[in-house]
Order: sequence, then structure tokens, then C-alpha cells
Amino acid sequence: MSQKQTRILEERRVERDVVSDGRGDASSRSVTVNVTESPLGWLFARKFITRREYEAGERLRCDWERAQLSERVTMSWDAAPVARGRGGAAGQPDLSGSQIDAKRRFDSAIAAAGPGLTDILWRIVCAGEGMRDAETALGWPARSGRLVLTFALDRVADHYAIR
Repeated sequence: MSQKQTRILEERRVERDVVSDGRGDASSRSVTVNVTESPLGWLFARKFITRREYEAGERLRCDWERAQLSERVTMSWDAAPVARGRGGAAGQPDLSGSQIDAKRRFDSAIAAAGPGLTDILWRIVCAGEGMRDAETALGWPARSGRLVLTFALDRVADHYAIR
């Protein structure tokens, strides 16, 4: 038997994506998003977290994705790096300014959450783990992760100045 899934659809504007209508007039695009697709959206849809906490988590996840901090899951077709000597080249990746800014924002938001709260915050918001999986991986009792996550999200919301 399958559980009835709740769908909460929201219209969201696509950032920095401008479509021209051919007459010189530009308008921004929007997409319809099911907010219950992510673990954070699932918690918000069931009123386990507030809108403020949800927005803080989404902003943190957005910085995570803009900084491209997740691992690659596909082949990199970039040219092989040129070694300056024997032993291969182990250079730093060439990051754009926006990636560097996003990484800086992400790092400062994680630091604002504080020690002990970053694990659950990263697992739920960035890695997209479910609450049960995150609690198990951290060795926490059932239903303790939600409380800790709300503390972390409140601190991140304060850091981002979300009211």
C-alpha cells in the first residue's frame, strides 16, 4: 500500500534568468515547485518547522549549491592538469567569484549554527537525508533530530537576518 503524498506547489521566480520576448522587453521566468520534495520541505509542510526556519534552510542549501560543494557524480571532461614536476598535478580548482562568495556565506552560516548543530543541519538541508536516516547516522534517539534541527535553523535564520 502506498501512503497518500501531499503536494504543496509554489510558484518561484528563477534567479538571474531573463527571457527576452524578441521586442527588447525582458521578463523573469518562474517555475512551479513541490516544496515537499526535500526533507526540509516535508518538515515545513507538516508544520514541524516555521516558515522562517524553512527559508533559512533553503538559503543555506542555495549557498551550498552555488558554491558547488557537493561531490561530482559524473565524469569530468576537463583537460588533465599539467604537472610542474614528477608526481602529478594537485592544483586547486579554479573557482568563480560567485562560487567563492557562496562558499564564504555557507561557511559563515554553518559557523553561526555552532558546534554540535552543524551535523544535523548539513545532513538534512544539504545532503537531503531524511530525519530518521540522519538520526541513525548520528547515533541519536528517535525524534531528537527535529528539536536540534530547529535550534540550528533558528541560528542560521538569525545569521541571514530572516524575520
